[in-house]
Amino acid sequence: MIYGLVANRALDASSKLAAAGWISRRVHIDGLSETTDDACYRAMDWLHQVAPELERQVFGQVADLLNLEVDLLFFDTTSTYFELDEADTPVDRDEHGVPTDDTDQVASTIGWRTYGKSKDHRGDLPQVVVGMAVTRDGIPVRVWCWPGNTNDSKLIRQVKTDMRDWTLARIVWVGDRGFTSADNRRALRAGDHHYILGEKLRGDSTDAKAALSRQGRYATVAANLRVKEVKLGDGERFVICHNPEAAERDRKTRDRLVAQLTEMIDGTDKLSATKRAELRGVISTKTSLNRYLRASAGGLLRVDQAAIKNEERLDGKYLLRATDPTMSTEDIALGYKQLYEVERGWRTLKTTMDLRPVYHRLEERIRAHVILCWLALLLVRIVETTTGDTWHHIRYELNELHLGTFTGAAGTYRQRTELTKPQRDILARLDLTPPKKIIELAPSVPA
Repeated sequence: MIYGLVANRALDASSKLAAAGWISRRVHIDGLSETTDDACYRAMDWLHQVAPELERQVFGQVADLLNLEVDLLFFDTTSTYFELDEADTPVDRDEHGVPTDDTDQVASTIGWRTYGKSKDHRGDLPQVVVGMAVTRDGIPVRVWCWPGNTNDSKLIRQVKTDMRDWTLARIVWVGDRGFTSADNRRALRAGDHHYILGEKLRGDSTDAKAALSRQGRYATVAANLRVKEVKLGDGERFVICHNPEAAERDRKTRDRLVAQLTEMIDGTDKLSATKRAELRGVISTKTSLNRYLRASAGGLLRVDQAAIKNEERLDGKYLLRATDPTMSTEDIALGYKQLYEVERGWRTLKTTMDLRPVYHRLEERIRAHVILCWLALLLVRIVETTTGDTWHHIRYELNELHLGTFTGAAGTYRQRTELTKPQRDILARLDLTPPKKIIELAPSVPA
């Protein structure tokens, strides 16, 4: 049943009620000729019970199968929302996250679906936070789920504790700019681990300002990437990365925004102070435009030339903070660049796997839903890595493979269509034996 649900997520994501009918029609496995939505939910409950051991065994088998390198683990979080009018009632928990009140009422609603900082731009809906660790090859090795208001420091500590039990080699954690707070960095360094984190260029970061002010030459490490290392002490290394192509895009975008702003404020000197204030309020709601706006002492609206000059210094650049003294500057830059694999995983989960919105109510079902999506993503990434092709193209080719049922004087049998060359190539790369041409044969019975 779990295999059927994973296949449903990867091929035709639907509700458990719809998945039951889909499995009955599409998944030909002994014992699964007929199934119900109740069976789907029982399977999800069992999946939640065995999740810790399942995750460990999946990782071990996948690591051996694909010969994965796990010295770099790319970790990121996202949020997924629920179609609810109100969040759950908060419930007190012990240090292990278990509700302190075990009444039936609390057991049915335990405060997981809560409001928080939504990464789906749906702050009006309750949510949960989902975390994922991905290897440099794009293979998602583990997934986590927390209540919607969980802070970064708490979830980082849990992730490190969970991964420590897997006795992996030395790990360098790679994360985006959302994990650069001092508390998060201390949590990531615990246990002699290292990190590569993106650093915000804009804002009040003294480290970023100091790194950008240092002189030095860039070294080219790729066709579209130049790097320069800056050392500021405290055992941290800062790497400034510059992408000439991105710099040109940033310049064109800024020119377009400045032209739009100039057009909006042109002639406003003749307006009353109240009208200018109203226009300034409108522009303040548009962050990209407001960045280049200033008001004179007399309340006149002007394009901020100083802000434009400061932005020019940042065109095509991003700043990395790292702690591993043995990694080269190139490895730091390219390692962070591979964080794209996590973002790619989120896009697949939220589109192909239909991670959102979630309609489950119980914590166990919510966790099981996330695990099913992770297993489906794992299946997709293994197929893509092994074949060197995209999931979309593989599905397109294999969807042409059909199974027909025929009844005649000799009885009833099933026969597949002839394999095309692309289909044979895909099955060969996956080391899968093609299905038999005659799937099933039932002789006719004399009257």
